[in-house]
Amino acid sequence: MSAISVVCRRIGVVSALPVRIRQQQPEDAAKLMRLYGADPDQVDRIESLARRADEGTQLAPYSEVLPDWFRTFAGLEALAASQFTYQAMTLTGQLQTEAYATALLSGGLQIAPLDLPRAIKARMARQRLMNAENPLHLEVVVEDDTLGRLVGGPEVMLTQLRHLLDLMKQPNVKLQVMPKTAAVHVGLDGDFTLLGFSEAESIGYIEYQTGSVYVQDPAQVALYKLIADRLRALALSTDESAQVILDHVDRLQRA
Repeated sequence: MSAISVVCRRIGVVSALPVRIRQQQPEDAAKLMRLYGADPDQVDRIESLARRADEGTQLAPYSEVLPDWFRTFAGLEALAASQFTYQAMTLTGQLQTEAYATALLSGGLQIAPLDLPRAIKARMARQRLMNAENPLHLEVVVEDDTLGRLVGGPEVMLTQLRHLLDLMKQPNVKLQVMPKTAAVHVGLDGDFTLLGFSEAESIGYIEYQTGSVYVQDPAQVALYKLIADRLRALALSTDESAQVILDHVDRLQRA
């Protein structure tokens, strides 16, 4: 059973279809899981995971500025051992500098202007790539065009690109660039994230403007894992990807 199944149980969904997620109460989830005949060991493990996700200690000071549906993801992300993300238009939050995140969030409609500083701090608090005690093992496939999009302007983007190069030196970070020559590939159907846990099955996460969808059926998660494998195979190697980023840095420096 996936970590997100506890949420499905609470809102009365027992099918294998992806569902819209609302906040969960771990004790309610555990009662419903027992009612549905779940294995006792699984109930205890998933209840513990859900309770820890709800606590979201690193984001607690910022919870009021984050949408409910995103707080659920942030809590689960904090518990994940690994993450794969394909994102076509922007860099995923774990990779963003503060200036890049500021430019993105200030240009959107999800965060009120008065809440923007705290929302940015929340995004920075989520990042675990440089955490010596509990680092997130992150794999990302990013489009070449994303690296050329001047989010926040040339100086902000130049700093962001250099930050990517620094992160790529970390053993827990693997970033691959999808070249422009790969005009058609499986990622064109949309962005997605896979979260892997040591205490539960993996889940898929798909975000849209006003909410999110979690994929928890094993067959559907397996399909997203296959898509991730194909994206990795089509993308440039890490060394080639680093060179592409360096090329973007050079162009910005010459501009």
